[in-house]
Amino acid sequence: MQQLEDILDKMFNRMQTMMINMVDNMMDRGTYLVFENRDYVVKSREWKRNDFHFDNVMKGMLTLFTVSTFEGWPGLLYVSIDSNAEDRGPITNFRPIVAAYYIIYIIIIAFFMVNIFVGFVIVTFQNEGEQEYKNCELDKNQRNCIEFALKAKPIRRYIPKHRIQYKVWWLVTSQPFEYAIFILIMINTITLAMKYHNQPADYSKALDMLNMIFTAVFALEFIFKLAAFKFKNYFGDAWNTFDFIIVLGSIIDIVVSQVNELKNQESSIPSINFFRLFRVMRLVKLLSRGEGIRTLLWTFIKSFQALPYVALLILMLFFIYAVVGMQVFGKIAIEDGTPITRNNHFQTFPQALLVLFRSATGEAWQDIMMGVSPEPEVRCDPAYNEEPGEEADGSCGSLLAFPYFISFYVLCSFLIINLFVAVIMDNFDYLTRDWSILGPHHLDEFVRLWSEYDPDAKGRIKHLDVVTLLRKISPPLAPRTDFNRRPCPVTPAAELLANVSINRVSSIRRRVAGFGKLCPHRTACKRLVSMNMPLNSDGTVNFNATLFAVVRTSLKIKTDGNIDDCNTELRAVIKKIWKRTSPRLLDQVVPPPGDPDEITVGKFYATFLIQDYFRRMRFRPLSLVLTLDAPPRTDLSTGTNETAMSF
Repeated sequence: MQQLEDILDKMFNRMQTMMINMVDNMMDRGTYLVFENRDYVVKSREWKRNDFHFDNVMKGMLTLFTVSTFEGWPGLLYVSIDSNAEDRGPITNFRPIVAAYYIIYIIIIAFFMVNIFVGFVIVTFQNEGEQEYKNCELDKNQRNCIEFALKAKPIRRYIPKHRIQYKVWWLVTSQPFEYAIFILIMINTITLAMKYHNQPADYSKALDMLNMIFTAVFALEFIFKLAAFKFKNYFGDAWNTFDFIIVLGSIIDIVVSQVNELKNQESSIPSINFFRLFRVMRLVKLLSRGEGIRTLLWTFIKSFQALPYVALLILMLFFIYAVVGMQVFGKIAIEDGTPITRNNHFQTFPQALLVLFRSATGEAWQDIMMGVSPEPEVRCDPAYNEEPGEEADGSCGSLLAFPYFISFYVLCSFLIINLFVAVIMDNFDYLTRDWSILGPHHLDEFVRLWSEYDPDAKGRIKHLDVVTLLRKISPPLAPRTDFNRRPCPVTPAAELLANVSINRVSSIRRRVAGFGKLCPHRTACKRLVSMNMPLNSDGTVNFNATLFAVVRTSLKIKTDGNIDDCNTELRAVIKKIWKRTSPRLLDQVVPPPGDPDEITVGKFYATFLIQDYFRRMRFRPLSLVLTLDAPPRTDLSTGTNETAMSF
């Protein structure tokens, strides 16, 4: 004990002396103690510069570039605020006014200039994409809609003929049934979010019971749909297959949970918890229910058609920089406590790719850059010594680290990554466009409604069914109705034409597909007059021809002037842009000039409207007829008088 007291007294005296010396050396950098066994050593403090500083122009630009990437800038901010004098230690909050310098720089450069640069990249990308069509008379939206009409195919729609099976089919395809399943999915999602850690046992049993109820309901949905569509038609739909997988996984989850509960033990198979993911995957079923969600999903998938080219460019960039990084920085030693660790180095190609991917996301990329720069702390790996017995030194860093990482970050994060944004924005441009303008995302409704009249996907339906189809579709596909005009009574002939049933299946389709309030029958007939599709000998019209005519009349594509001249010009445009379009399809959608006496849908319904107009106006006073008179204007697409049709 006496020896211990002597040692403590000795240490106290020396520490007191040391404190006095520190006070005397206050204007210097100070000293500190290093204990070695029972003794200690007094050493002078040495203040080193931060890796990022403003001692020269190049280092200052590097520091500001790092700040503009938002990586590590708070640390630089506080180091600058605490900085005192040259070779002196920091003083907390010594110069708080320095914060204004960083804040102003971030607002001007990072918020405005960088985003302006990104916007310039996106605009340039879009303009370069339009260079191919700079001499084309069609705008981008018109080209997209025409491309959809040329490439679209009718889809099959199963309609059973057995009486009981048809009733089940009618139930599972009805809107109330779809809404009920939609609500159950939402409620199930809410119950999944109600689980928490250390919840009571009764509460857990209640949630498990609700999960069983929901699983039973979705299993009944699967059984009903399987009975309605049969095996082949049910699993022919990808969404139905997905529903079946979810139901199967949920049932397995319940069975395994109950078995483990009976054994009073946790699951002995860790991977069996995978099936519990199917509870959450029920939320994905909402994608097949909502129309707006399906539109967004369709556009997102459409974006992937252009993304592979951008992804290939990124892969080439990563490959080149990974190979260069292995050659330049591959000999740097792997040491814990430094930026170059066993999970972050350039000694192998996969690890080099991971380092570059991390740098592309901006995660401490500047630390990696300084970790491979020519600093004394950057040592060589002994395994890479060229001569036996050569010792590792601190010369493995390279000045190429600065242009290497800066150029990679600029090319990858500022340019190529933003090309992904440009591609997606290019496909999502309809979000900022007037929704009353027809776009390719609206045309899926036509394909879906067509399948109700053509369940076997033959590509043909009766022209009488086209009238009903046009009355059911929603704007902007639907014919526009002039609500300022006085509604006219529907004549018996028009009523008969509207309600003609070609066969039993057509009547079923009309009953099942209630898509809201129908537009006036006369408006649909007028739309058919302007569409003027070719009429086949059996009284049918083709799928692509009808869809193309809907697009053409809605977007006013080559509809002014002589119809034969317009068709000739449009055929030339299609041949120029879509060179692989088959001549047969081209003749269907844009008929070549032919026999003027050939019967078309436009001529058929123009005749009907003229006859109906004559019947209604025949017994009206002559003065009323004269008030409806106007300078005649000939519709060159049909050869009919527009004044006579404007009732």
